[in-house]
Amino acid sequence: MQANSSTRLTTGGTPLRIAMQKSGRLSEGSIALLREMGLEFETYKDRLFVSARNMGVDILFLRDDDIPEYVQDGVAHLGIVGSNILEERRPAVDRLLNLDFGYCTLKIAVPEESEINRLDDLTGKRIATSYPEALRRFLAEKKIEATPVLLRGSVEVTPALGVADAICDLVSTGSTLRTHGLRAIQTVFESQAVLICQPNMKPEKSVFVQKLLMRAKGVQDGRRCKYIMFNAPRSALELIKQRIPACRSPTIMDLADQKFVAVHTVITPEDAFWEVVESIRDCGGSDILVAPIEKFIR
Repeated sequence: MQANSSTRLTTGGTPLRIAMQKSGRLSEGSIALLREMGLEFETYKDRLFVSARNMGVDILFLRDDDIPEYVQDGVAHLGIVGSNILEERRPAVDRLLNLDFGYCTLKIAVPEESEINRLDDLTGKRIATSYPEALRRFLAEKKIEATPVLLRGSVEVTPALGVADAICDLVSTGSTLRTHGLRAIQTVFESQAVLICQPNMKPEKSVFVQKLLMRAKGVQDGRRCKYIMFNAPRSALELIKQRIPACRSPTIMDLADQKFVAVHTVITPEDAFWEVVESIRDCGGSDILVAPIEKFIR
């Protein structure tokens, strides 16, 4: 209890509030991220918020459409929301970090038998969508004069009903489009989960947010990276250092056989993992072990 009171004191005496999706495609990933960041809390089907047991944080469970406004208005200090909502609403919030989950794409699609094949073919057509503002901006940028038709949900059926000539909707795997006899002709933007915060946050809250942001980055980098260990000829060490990327420098350790060394290093997100492994073998490396990284703090 003493540790919890101390944490609350560092956040200005009131809990830091984090808004996340109550249910939907971002819910599971958001809960997993917060727990990997060290927050201990329970989830309940009908609860709108819970408090973390080990620090001064309240978690609000909201509709995804409401999250940006809660953060913008200061009701919540942080939020986890799809960038598709941010592109549509353009709220006054700060984007802190792309979170590498909840991927989907806003695409324009038409019926399989449609004569519309290119973006220019949409001139004068009606496009059903739940993202009218994002679509209007995109069409204006591409200088296409088409009419967005605002609908909430089930836009895939509108071409068959004669309501629209095309649709603009979120696509994850494309199975929904195929089920309704539609094919994608244009990507509007790609979306993923984003960590956002309210602008002009009080200093005491901002300090706590930076600590949580460091944890989120550590979780994210840990998911991307691999820890790799292998034995290699000492004579090939300089070549290995040139070929094998590391955070700063690989760790080199002597072995009982002085002709060989053990090399430990982290393969970073930008590296092609299997190409690195092949390069290690080309340099005479052997006994290659690869381990996941739970957290990686730079």
